[in-house]
Amino acid sequence: MDKKVVLITGASAGIGKDTAVRLLKDGCIVYATARRLDHMADLGALGATVLRMDVTSDAEVQAVVDQIMREQGRVDVLVNNAGFGLYGSVEEVDLEAAHYQLEVNLFGMARVSRAVIPHMRERRSGRIINVSSIGGKIYTPLGSWYHASKHAVEGWSDCLRLELRQFGIDVVIVEPGFILTEFVDVMITPMRKVSGSGPYANLVACIDKTLTHHCERTIGSQGRVIADAIARIVWARRPRTRYAVGKYATLAIGFRKCFGDRIYDKVMLTFIK
Repeated sequence: MDKKVVLITGASAGIGKDTAVRLLKDGCIVYATARRLDHMADLGALGATVLRMDVTSDAEVQAVVDQIMREQGRVDVLVNNAGFGLYGSVEEVDLEAAHYQLEVNLFGMARVSRAVIPHMRERRSGRIINVSSIGGKIYTPLGSWYHASKHAVEGWSDCLRLELRQFGIDVVIVEPGFILTEFVDVMITPMRKVSGSGPYANLVACIDKTLTHHCERTIGSQGRVIADAIARIVWARRPRTRYAVGKYATLAIGFRKCFGDRIYDKVMLTFIK
């Protein structure tokens, strides 16, 4: 197989780092990017080119893409993985924080894609893999802004797929289920701070208990499960448009679709008690 030049965002931990490791093993030329450069030293030791890139910065994104083009002359695959989860009630989450959630999860993805697309279009070849979430198809209490961002990623990616098909560029959505990453720890602390002592304190306590003891750390899949799926997409001749991967991904999406909002709401509220 020809070596593919791959740009990965959010590669300092979790799915992004696991994906970088897997694609390096596959022989890809990997550019691993994140804000936390020191957290990617191990990827550098494995052969990746590690670069600081904040997906909210036009200058940093363009600098990274320009460097790849100088060194490789192309980007074959873009893995848009950078993102985080902001949890707290709609009433209490500061709107500036909500804007930042969308800036990273949606507009950051758009910023990197827009920098890469002209080069892919010129070669009439390329693949953009957008890491969404089952949170783009379902919803949970106190997750309004996170789910808003992931629902937006789903629709944005669908439109992009139609636009780029004429240029031979694939757009593929990956929807991870419950995954063992640092996502929960990053999510729970801000949620407690925002809504842990106000009118939604009981709901915060229930979600905290459920996530900490019953979901991510007990029944979640390893990040390498998603990395393996992304690797299959990288090498597939004709990938599907969507891949729901990891524990309970297809079950959760299917349940909401089949049973509708009322039953889904009842089960969700029962689950977090």
